[in-house]
Amino acid sequence: GGLLYTSGVRDLAELCGAHWLIDLVASHQLDPKARAEEFQVWRLKVADDHTAVATMDDGNGRVVITQQIEFTDFPLDEITLYLTDGVLLLPGEY
Repeated sequence: GGLLYTSGVRDLAELCGAHWLIDLVASHQLDPKARAEEFQVWRLKVADDHTAVATMDDGNGRVVITQQIEFTDFPLDEITLYLTDGVLLLPGEY
């Protein structure tokens, strides 16, 4: 099945034109290293030159996945999302 996400994540994707961010998290679920983590913390950090880095850690700060992004127009400097029980959510929704 596909990745489930909350209305907060849906609204973020709509407002920020960032459905690609949901796709990024979903695509990494094919990686056994990601699937092995029941709780995932996804962070997107955007640099001034519009490049970005997406990381996933295990909730204890151990980075499991890092992906460089060559260009993004994501409007925030940084965003954090949680993935747990197959649902992507904002930290405030946890």
